[in-house]
Parts: sequence; C-alpha cells; structure tokens
Amino acid sequence: MQTKKSRGLILYNRPFREDDKLVKIFTESSGKHMFFVRKAGKSRLSSVIQPLTVADFILKINESGLSYIEDYQEVTIFKEINADIYKLAYASYIVALADAAISDGFYDAHLFSFLVKTLELMDEGLDYEILTNIFEVQILERFGVWLNFHECALCHRVGLAFDFSYRYTGLLCPKHYDKDERRSHLDPNIFYLLDRFQSLHFDDLKTITIKADMKKKLRLFIDDIYDNYVGLRLKSKKFIDDLDKWGQIMK
Repeated sequence: MQTKKSRGLILYNRPFREDDKLVKIFTESSGKHMFFVRKAGKSRLSSVIQPLTVADFILKINESGLSYIEDYQEVTIFKEINADIYKLAYASYIVALADAAISDGFYDAHLFSFLVKTLELMDEGLDYEILTNIFEVQILERFGVWLNFHECALCHRVGLAFDFSYRYTGLLCPKHYDKDERRSHLDPNIFYLLDRFQSLHFDDLKTITIKADMKKKLRLFIDDIYDNYVGLRLKSKKFIDDLDKWGQIMK
C-alpha cells in the first residue's frame, strides 16, 4: 500500500455496513480507486466525500483492495452545478461516462483534467449541453471508437455537405452518397460541428452559439453513435432524457 498525494474528484459514495461508506475517487496520479471511510456520518471526511467534490488528498492506495483517505486540503465544490437540477444532471452524466471509459487503477491524467475542466466551465455558466456533447465526442476513443468527422471516408475530400454512413463508419460526400442508400440523411451542419468538437479548445467555446433545434439534432445523433458503437446505457443518461418531461416542475 502506497501513500500518495493527489488531486481527486469524488465520483460517488455508497453505504457499506452501518455508517461506513465506500467512496469512488478519480485521482489525477493513480486513476480511479474505491476508498473505505469508517463511520462516515461522524467522520471529519463527511463533507469532502460528497459527489462532485474536488480536493487535494493524501491517500493510501491499495492496488488490489480498498484504499484509505488520510487527509485532504484545498476543497472545491461546484456550487452552481449543485444548485441547478439541469446542470447537476449533465454533470453527473459526464462523471459516470468518465467512470465507464477507463478501468479502475488506470492512469489517465488527461481525462481527469478534461473532466474537471468541463465541470468548472459548467459551474461558470457555459452551455452545459454543448460541453456535454464535446466531452462525449472527445472520449469516444477511450471506448475503442474512432470516427472521422473531417473528411469523406472514400475520397478524403473535406469541406463538403457530408452525411454519415454506418456502413462505412464515417462520412460520405455528395459524390459518394449513392454508395449507401441507407445513409443517415442528416443535416450536414451536424458534422461540421462534430468536426470542431473533436479538436476544440475550451477557450474557443465562448465564441460558439448553437440554436435549440441544432442542439436536438446533435443530441439525437450522438445518442445513435453511443447506441451503435459503444452500447452504453447509463442511468444518469436516462435521467437527462426524462428531464424535459418533468424537469421544469422540479426546477
């Protein structure tokens, strides 16, 4: 068992016997691990083990079993996210997505930084739906899915009115539409935006404005991609899907 100091994000916690808890933390230096907290309700750790909390931790990491939290400092809580049911739903979804994308104990400092930065921007008031889309698109490779939204899969031309082909696992330009009669027949602007999302720097996000109807088109297509290529069904995603039905009442 190693003692390490690392920044970490609380993914979730759950009861474990009486008042004990198991706490899943995504650490910057050692990946995800499950931590045991004894008598969590009375513990000085009770406030810092809540989901969507970031802190600098001193941890005892066990590679083959439960790990332990020794101490913490520099706590960050996303107040705006926690105060808004919509932001909280989307934030919980990308956290669950990151959890599903890599194995426990797998070192991925880039994903950690990307996740925390996305949460910070949500908390600052940037468009949480578009931030979620960017996050979904950029972590597809961690699920073993490599999609090119920049060029035609057959002739590699760029900058055209593309459509998506599941048959060719990529885009088709107008010259090659006839190669797949069952192509998606979608708005070409979807693929222009997804191409930007794949390499977008967060500073550029402040200059992007996307209308509500295009957001819906993006949402439906990204859902199709995850259904067809990833096969992931997260409870947090279903919660988002149900938000439009009753979210306004809760809000």
